[in-house]
Amino acid sequence: MKSQDLEPPLHRLITNIEKAYQGKRETIEYIVVALLCQGHILLEDVPGVGKTTLAKALAKSIQGKFSRIQFTPDLLPADILGLSLYSPKTESFVFHPGPIFANVVLADELNRTSARTQAALLEAMNEKQVTVDGKTHPLPQPFFVLATQNPTSFEGTYHLPESQLDRFFFKLQLGYPPPEKEKKILTREEQDPVALLSSSTTLEEILEHQKKVQKIQIDEDLFDYLLSLTQATRQVSGFLGISPRGALALKQASQALAYLRGRNFVIPEDIRELVFPCWEHRLIPQGYTKATSKEVLEEILSQIPCPK
Repeated sequence: MKSQDLEPPLHRLITNIEKAYQGKRETIEYIVVALLCQGHILLEDVPGVGKTTLAKALAKSIQGKFSRIQFTPDLLPADILGLSLYSPKTESFVFHPGPIFANVVLADELNRTSARTQAALLEAMNEKQVTVDGKTHPLPQPFFVLATQNPTSFEGTYHLPESQLDRFFFKLQLGYPPPEKEKKILTREEQDPVALLSSSTTLEEILEHQKKVQKIQIDEDLFDYLLSLTQATRQVSGFLGISPRGALALKQASQALAYLRGRNFVIPEDIRELVFPCWEHRLIPQGYTKATSKEVLEEILSQIPCPK
């Protein structure tokens, strides 16, 4: 992405996050795309590459409330959602919100906890609300989950169910920072770079941007192209193809990417660029196969004619 093409408020947001997170700008931009689409991010990477710093910098930059949930084998759904406690003063049960009630939630090491506790996130991520003791409680808006998982080769990890993977808008990897960025990390004097950040936008402005993204135009031939890509994934032997939710996510992501680049219309390159972060985790191998999801998507992109 070319930063000079970004709409000024969002350009400032991305640049502001970069002051605290010395990594890859493209990753920050994709996170903003997901935020604009009201989606959520799954980050798979080794510990210590700045995932917490990135989430805290995003929250502070948009004047949002930040919450971090450390997922462990003994974590219970109530530890995430909250619970109702009896109050002798009012002689009634009072709901005490859990850490999920925030604008930016870091679900750290999600795959270290049980499937039951992982499932506690699903309603919140999909419906932007939680239900406790039969009562529904809306979550703050905007609501954004940035979940991290350790590589499944790490000790004490669980595989995320396919249905839960499909709930994540993008799956990204931070990777190690480039040497010049890592040098800045080593030589900076401040211990907590997020503490020095000021906000660059507001929650209300983010909600307005989300509405504008939905109005970005997509021509009919691009809808047909996206549909052709989707259908092609369902015809690959040994893989579970892309769901309608996945196809919708790619459509919305391409609108947000066009918006970030200052356009009111989507072009084919928007769709092609976002196929991998949007679909690679959704294209699930079924049984033994030598091909990877990335290789399958590369082959499909090379075979399906791109609109001009």
